[in-house]
Order: sequence, then structure tokens, then C-alpha cells
Amino acid sequence: MTRIWAGTDIGKTHHHCVVLNAQGERLLSRRVLNDEPELLALLADVLALDEDVVWAVDVGDGMAALWISMLLNHGQHLVYIPGLAVNRASAGYRGMGKTDARDATVIADQARMRGDLTILRPDDEHAVELRVLTNRRADLNIDRTRRINRLRGQLTSIFPALERALDLGNVGPLVLLSGYQTPAALRRIGRRRLETWLRNRKVRSFEALAETALEAAARQHTAVPGEKITAQVIHTLATEVMSLNDQITEIDKLIADRFRDHELAEVIASMPGIGPLLGAEFLAATAGDMSRYGTADRLASLAGVAPVPRDSGNVSGNLHRPRRYHRGLQRVFYSSALISIRTCDDSRRFYERKRSEGKRHTQAVLALARRRVNVLWALIRDGQCYQSDPSVTAAA
Repeated sequence: MTRIWAGTDIGKTHHHCVVLNAQGERLLSRRVLNDEPELLALLADVLALDEDVVWAVDVGDGMAALWISMLLNHGQHLVYIPGLAVNRASAGYRGMGKTDARDATVIADQARMRGDLTILRPDDEHAVELRVLTNRRADLNIDRTRRINRLRGQLTSIFPALERALDLGNVGPLVLLSGYQTPAALRRIGRRRLETWLRNRKVRSFEALAETALEAAARQHTAVPGEKITAQVIHTLATEVMSLNDQITEIDKLIADRFRDHELAEVIASMPGIGPLLGAEFLAATAGDMSRYGTADRLASLAGVAPVPRDSGNVSGNLHRPRRYHRGLQRVFYSSALISIRTCDDSRRFYERKRSEGKRHTQAVLALARRRVNVLWALIRDGQCYQSDPSVTAAA
């Protein structure tokens, strides 16, 4: 059967496409603008060479989204080869240079020779929306963590006793820092007025927070150089962190609503330890389509919860976590395993049994996470909700 392979090296503004025949001979090499008319012209020219085409890309989303959507909308067979695999495979080809054309050639040639590449399929609208929302939440969370770290650094530079005493992950301390940042300012306002100020802003446990802040203020009477301007920066950072908290709360509501609308939401949420957020992250990563992975073992490997051997010579049984895995999926299974140990008798018994076998805490949690991949796989396959069965767990 005649077939050609088209590899596309993805770029932000331009892509480079190289087409090879069954003998590895180059039939076409073109740099195209990442724009629909240009891409449609490329698609038509490649199909004019042969209608039986296997397309390959080294980026699965983002700047490749338009090209991937166009190929899938036209019913084309599309596979994905990771950029790291392309980079390592390039070392086996003649020449030491690196160009977009060379990378596209490697992508096409790897697709020609390999039959184990991931086939890209259209995602349903739910999965795409959840991916956008969960990615946005992750960005907001990173921004919040960065600002909290900066806030701690600034506060330590002028008022270390207060920084030690406050948990900036809570709202109350942030409200306090939005109004008062220095020892002198806290001593001037006094306990009664500070408690009133915090109470009016609906701070929980305002009495305890006021007492903590004033105790810290009583231990420092030295004004540090630059204190005034640093206090302004602290006020700004505290306000920004509170704003990010509000944004995360709002996006959590959107994620929960979109997750509950998915047809698999009830099945996924029935698993102990998986709530709307982790369930949404699972759907964002997999679209709920288990046929993409073939077996639960492949899904576990992608999630980084299945150990892989690193044997050499006389060394055997040397198991390690895979070097390449989906961080989002690992978070889903590992985090939900930790939660289920506290909330599910089956999971707790399994964890305790692994601990009694001599496994460390992390190893026992990973073993539980690996088992949960099989369970969730079966639930989605059968369309059934999770049901506790202590006898099965005890015998496992």
C-alpha cells in the first residue's frame, strides 16, 4: 500500500512541513505561516501527492492547536511524537546542524518507522473547557505562591517576628497586612481598635490574630532603614494575594459546574478522594476516553505511578519512577490516594498493609495510586460508580 508521511515542526508564527515516501525520500519541504489559508494550501498540496497520509507533530496543543484542529476536521490520521524524542532521535541522523527542516524530517521519518506513537483524536468541548480552566487555575496558583513568597521576604526584612507568627495562607493575616505592616503602627492602634478593625472586615478569630500581632510588635522597637516604602510594598502584595484568592475561588466554581455537567462526572467523583477539581484535571488530561491508552498499565505509566526497570549488566530489579510522565495525571492519582487514606477504609487498609510489608510512606502511597488507576479504569469502562468492598480489599 502506498503511503506518505508528513512531519511538521511546530513554531509560534511558522511551521515547517516535510513529506517523505516509503523509501524515506523527501517529496516536499515547505515553511508555512501559522494561518488558515496557508495551512489549507499545504494540506491540499500534500494530499495531491497521495491521499493516504500519516501526519505527525511534535507539539500537541497551544501553538499547534489550529493546525491539529484543521487536520482532524479533515479526517486526517495524526500522530504525536514528543519533542524530547525528536531531539534524541536527531542524534542518529547525519549532520550536526539543527534547522526546522531537519527537525520536520526527523518527525516524518520517526512516524514512518514507528508504530507506537500516540494517535491524536478530537477532544470533546467539555474536555477542552476543563483543560483551559484547570490550566488557568494552575497559573493563578503559581502567581499566588510567588507573591506570598515575595510578601514573606519583604515582611522578614522589616518585621521578622510578625512574619514568623503569621500563616499567610489564611485570609486574616493578609487583611491585617493590608492595613498594618510595622511594629510602631500596631502599637499605635492598640488591641481594642485593632480587634474592631479586624472584626469590621469579617476576619475569623480576630481576637487571637490581634493578640499575635501585638505580641510580635512588643518584641521589636527598632525601625529598619527603608521601612516606610517596604510597608507600602507589603500592602500592595497582600492586596494582590487576596485578589488572587478571590479569582481562584471563582474559577473553582466554574470548574465544579463544568465537571458536574460531564457524562462521566458521577462515575469519577464516586472514587474516594476525587472531588470536582481532581476530577476536572483527570478529564482535562484524558478527556475520559480510555481507548486512547489501550490498557490501564499504559495509563499508569503515563501518570508516573508505575515503576520502570533500569537494569544493566548484573544489576536487576532496579525500579524507578519513569523520567517522562504527565504531571497533571500524577497529581490526580497521588493526591487522591493521600486523601482516600483518611476518608476510605479500603484505601487505608491497603496503605497499612503496604507499610507493614516494609514500604516507606511515599512507596505505599504510590502503590495505592497505582491500584486506583486500575479501579478508575474499570469504573469508566463499565460505566459504574465505586462501591466499597472490604472483603475484596482485604484479600488483594
